[in-house]
Amino acid sequence: MKAMLLAAGRGERLRPITDALPKPLVPVAGRALIEYHLERLARAGIGEVVINLSWLGGQIRAALGDGERFGLGIRYSEEGPVPLETGGGIAHALPLLGPEPFLVVNADVWTDLDFATLGALPAGAEASIVLAPNPEHHPAGDFALRDGKVVEAPVDRFTYTGIGLYRPEFFAGGPSGRFPLLPLLRRAIAAGRLLGRVHRGEWFDVGSAERLAWLDAHVRARGAD
Repeated sequence: MKAMLLAAGRGERLRPITDALPKPLVPVAGRALIEYHLERLARAGIGEVVINLSWLGGQIRAALGDGERFGLGIRYSEEGPVPLETGGGIAHALPLLGPEPFLVVNADVWTDLDFATLGALPAGAEASIVLAPNPEHHPAGDFALRDGKVVEAPVDRFTYTGIGLYRPEFFAGGPSGRFPLLPLLRRAIAAGRLLGRVHRGEWFDVGSAERLAWLDAHVRARGAD
Protein backbone atom coordinates (compact mmCIF):
# COMPACT_ATOMS: atom_id res chain seq x y z
CA MET A 1 0.00 0.00 0.00
CA LYS A 2 1.11 3.55 -0.74
CA ALA A 3 0.47 6.53 1.48
CA MET A 4 -0.06 10.23 0.87
CA LEU A 5 0.82 12.97 3.31
CA LEU A 6 -1.13 16.20 2.81
CA ALA A 7 1.46 18.93 3.26
CA ALA A 8 0.58 21.72 0.84
CA GLY A 9 -1.48 24.03 3.03
CA ARG A 10 -0.59 27.59 4.01
CA GLY A 11 -0.96 27.02 7.75
CA GLU A 12 -2.85 30.26 8.32
CA ARG A 13 -3.72 29.47 11.94
CA LEU A 14 -0.04 29.08 12.81
CA ARG A 15 1.09 32.43 11.42
CA PRO A 16 3.56 34.05 11.88
CA ILE A 17 5.45 30.75 12.40
CA THR A 18 4.36 29.52 8.98
CA ASP A 19 5.25 32.74 7.19
CA ALA A 20 8.76 31.37 6.79
CA LEU A 21 8.36 27.66 7.63
CA PRO A 22 5.85 25.21 6.12
CA LYS A 23 3.56 23.72 8.75
CA PRO A 24 4.75 20.10 8.29
CA LEU A 25 8.26 21.21 9.26
CA VAL A 26 7.34 22.96 12.51
CA PRO A 27 9.39 21.35 15.30
CA VAL A 28 7.80 19.12 17.91
CA ALA A 29 10.21 17.95 20.60
CA GLY A 30 13.12 18.81 18.34
CA ARG A 31 11.88 17.04 15.20
CA ALA A 32 9.76 18.14 12.26
CA LEU A 33 6.10 17.23 12.69
CA ILE A 34 6.00 15.32 9.39
CA GLU A 35 8.90 13.10 10.44
CA TYR A 36 6.74 11.37 13.05
CA HIS A 37 4.38 10.25 10.29
CA LEU A 38 7.17 9.09 8.02
CA GLU A 39 8.69 6.93 10.73
CA ARG A 40 5.33 5.40 11.63
CA LEU A 41 4.58 4.68 7.98
CA ALA A 42 7.91 2.90 7.60
CA ARG A 43 7.28 0.83 10.73
CA ALA A 44 3.87 -0.13 9.34
CA GLY A 45 5.54 -1.58 6.26
CA ILE A 46 4.50 1.16 3.87
CA GLY A 47 7.39 1.76 1.51
CA GLU A 48 6.14 4.45 -0.88
CA VAL A 49 4.87 7.88 0.13
CA VAL A 50 3.54 10.77 -1.94
CA ILE A 51 3.74 14.27 -0.45
CA ASN A 52 1.91 17.19 -2.03
CA LEU A 53 3.68 20.54 -2.10
CA SER A 54 2.65 24.16 -2.49
CA TRP A 55 3.42 26.77 0.18
CA LEU A 56 7.20 26.75 0.79
CA GLY A 57 7.24 23.27 -0.70
CA GLY A 58 10.88 23.53 -1.63
CA GLN A 59 11.76 23.47 2.06
CA ILE A 60 9.90 20.20 2.53
CA ARG A 61 11.60 18.61 -0.47
CA ALA A 62 15.00 19.78 0.78
CA ALA A 63 14.37 18.49 4.31
CA LEU A 64 13.05 15.04 3.36
CA GLY A 65 14.75 14.30 0.05
CA ASP A 66 13.97 10.92 -1.49
CA GLY A 67 13.01 9.39 1.87
CA GLU A 68 15.96 7.02 2.07
CA ARG A 69 16.89 8.01 5.62
CA PHE A 70 13.37 7.05 6.75
CA GLY A 71 13.45 3.72 4.91
CA LEU A 72 10.91 5.04 2.40
CA GLY A 73 10.66 6.18 -1.17
CA ILE A 74 9.16 9.67 -1.37
CA ARG A 75 7.66 11.22 -4.48
CA TYR A 76 6.30 14.75 -4.64
CA SER A 77 3.08 16.07 -6.15
CA GLU A 78 3.62 19.70 -7.09
CA GLU A 79 0.48 21.87 -6.94
CA GLY A 80 1.90 25.25 -7.85
CA PRO A 81 1.56 28.47 -5.86
CA VAL A 82 -2.09 27.90 -4.83
CA PRO A 83 -2.81 24.72 -2.82
CA LEU A 84 -5.53 22.50 -4.28
CA GLU A 85 -7.12 21.80 -0.84
CA THR A 86 -7.61 18.29 0.49
CA GLY A 87 -9.80 16.80 -2.22
CA GLY A 88 -8.06 18.52 -5.11
CA GLY A 89 -4.64 17.67 -3.76
CA ILE A 90 -5.40 13.96 -3.53
CA ALA A 91 -7.09 13.89 -6.93
CA HIS A 92 -4.08 15.65 -8.48
CA ALA A 93 -1.76 13.00 -7.01
CA LEU A 94 -3.74 9.96 -8.21
CA PRO A 95 -1.31 9.19 -11.08
CA LEU A 96 1.44 8.80 -8.47
CA LEU A 97 -0.70 6.75 -6.10
CA GLY A 98 -1.70 4.07 -8.59
CA PRO A 99 -4.81 1.87 -8.94
CA GLU A 100 -4.91 0.27 -5.47
CA PRO A 101 -6.36 1.65 -2.22
CA PHE A 102 -4.02 4.06 -0.43
CA LEU A 103 -3.65 5.70 2.97
CA VAL A 104 -4.01 9.47 3.39
CA VAL A 105 -2.71 11.32 6.46
CA ASN A 106 -2.89 15.04 7.16
CA ALA A 107 0.69 16.12 7.84
CA ASP A 108 -0.43 18.70 10.40
CA VAL A 109 -1.69 16.22 13.00
CA TRP A 110 0.19 14.13 15.55
CA THR A 111 -0.96 10.67 16.61
CA ASP A 112 0.20 7.45 18.19
CA LEU A 113 -1.97 5.42 15.79
CA ASP A 114 -0.25 2.30 14.45
CA PHE A 115 -1.02 2.54 10.74
CA ALA A 116 -0.56 -1.23 10.37
CA THR A 117 -3.75 -1.77 12.38
CA LEU A 118 -5.87 -0.13 9.67
CA GLY A 119 -5.68 -3.28 7.55
CA ALA A 120 -7.12 -3.48 4.07
CA LEU A 121 -10.14 -1.66 2.69
CA PRO A 122 -13.06 -4.12 2.56
CA ALA A 123 -14.78 -4.88 -0.72
CA GLY A 124 -17.73 -2.60 -1.39
CA ALA A 125 -16.33 0.29 0.63
CA GLU A 126 -15.11 3.40 -1.17
CA ALA A 127 -13.18 4.59 1.87
CA SER A 128 -12.65 4.03 5.57
CA ILE A 129 -11.80 6.97 7.80
CA VAL A 130 -10.40 7.25 11.31
CA LEU A 131 -12.38 9.25 13.85
CA ALA A 132 -11.44 10.38 17.35
CA PRO A 133 -13.28 11.55 20.47
CA ASN A 134 -14.02 15.24 20.10
CA PRO A 135 -11.25 17.55 21.37
CA GLU A 136 -12.02 20.68 23.36
CA HIS A 137 -11.56 22.94 20.34
CA HIS A 138 -14.06 20.92 18.24
CA PRO A 139 -16.73 19.72 20.70
CA ALA A 140 -19.51 19.18 18.14
CA GLY A 141 -17.57 16.63 16.11
CA ASP A 142 -18.11 15.80 12.45
CA PHE A 143 -19.75 12.39 11.93
CA ALA A 144 -21.38 9.52 13.80
CA LEU A 145 -20.89 5.76 13.44
CA ARG A 146 -23.59 3.13 13.04
CA ASP A 147 -22.54 -0.52 12.69
CA GLY A 148 -19.16 0.46 11.34
CA LYS A 149 -20.51 2.91 8.77
CA VAL A 150 -20.09 6.68 8.92
CA VAL A 151 -23.41 8.55 9.07
CA GLU A 152 -24.65 12.09 9.37
CA ALA A 153 -26.33 12.47 12.78
CA PRO A 154 -26.86 15.28 15.30
CA VAL A 155 -25.61 13.26 18.31
CA ASP A 156 -22.87 10.79 19.24
CA ARG A 157 -20.50 12.41 16.81
CA PHE A 158 -16.74 12.05 16.52
CA THR A 159 -14.06 14.18 14.89
CA TYR A 160 -12.45 13.22 11.59
CA THR A 161 -8.70 12.84 12.20
CA GLY A 162 -7.53 13.52 8.66
CA ILE A 163 -6.54 9.86 8.33
CA GLY A 164 -8.25 7.39 6.01
CA LEU A 165 -8.00 4.67 3.40
CA TYR A 166 -9.33 5.54 -0.06
CA ARG A 167 -9.87 3.84 -3.37
CA PRO A 168 -9.00 5.91 -6.43
CA GLU A 169 -12.62 5.41 -7.53
CA PHE A 170 -13.71 7.49 -4.53
CA PHE A 171 -12.68 10.56 -6.53
CA ALA A 172 -14.38 9.57 -9.80
CA GLY A 173 -16.87 12.15 -11.03
CA GLY A 174 -15.72 14.68 -8.47
CA PRO A 175 -14.83 18.31 -9.11
CA SER A 176 -11.65 19.31 -10.84
CA GLY A 177 -8.99 21.71 -9.67
CA ARG A 178 -9.18 23.09 -6.15
CA PHE A 179 -11.79 21.54 -3.83
CA PRO A 180 -12.19 20.15 -0.29
CA LEU A 181 -12.62 16.49 0.58
CA LEU A 182 -15.82 16.96 2.59
CA PRO A 183 -18.34 16.87 -0.31
CA LEU A 184 -16.90 13.54 -1.47
CA LEU A 185 -17.11 12.14 2.05
CA ARG A 186 -20.75 13.15 2.22
CA ARG A 187 -21.42 11.59 -1.18
CA ALA A 188 -20.00 8.28 0.07
CA ILE A 189 -21.98 8.56 3.32
CA ALA A 190 -25.21 9.03 1.37
CA ALA A 191 -24.39 5.93 -0.68
CA GLY A 192 -23.61 3.90 2.46
CA ARG A 193 -20.04 3.23 1.29
CA LEU A 194 -17.98 5.09 3.88
CA LEU A 195 -16.69 3.00 6.78
CA GLY A 196 -15.15 4.33 9.97
CA ARG A 197 -13.40 3.41 13.17
CA VAL A 198 -12.59 5.34 16.34
CA HIS A 199 -9.02 5.77 17.53
CA ARG A 200 -9.09 6.27 21.28
CA GLY A 201 -5.36 6.78 21.64
CA GLU A 202 -3.56 10.06 21.16
CA TRP A 203 -4.42 12.40 18.33
CA PHE A 204 -3.81 16.14 18.15
CA ASP A 205 -4.62 18.72 15.51
CA VAL A 206 -1.78 21.25 15.52
CA GLY A 207 -4.06 24.13 14.66
CA SER A 208 -2.72 27.00 16.75
CA ALA A 209 0.47 28.21 18.36
CA GLU A 210 -0.96 27.31 21.76
CA ARG A 211 -1.74 23.73 20.71
CA LEU A 212 1.70 23.41 19.12
CA ALA A 213 3.36 24.51 22.37
CA TRP A 214 1.22 22.06 24.36
CA LEU A 215 2.06 19.19 22.01
CA ASP A 216 5.77 19.99 22.13
CA ALA A 217 5.72 19.79 25.94
CA HIS A 218 3.58 16.64 25.88
CA VAL A 219 5.84 14.74 23.48
CA ARG A 220 8.93 15.76 25.44
CA ALA A 221 7.29 14.54 28.66
CA ARG A 222 6.17 11.18 27.24
CA GLY A 223 9.64 10.54 25.84
CA ALA A 224 8.40 8.55 22.84
CA ASP A 225 7.09 9.11 19.35
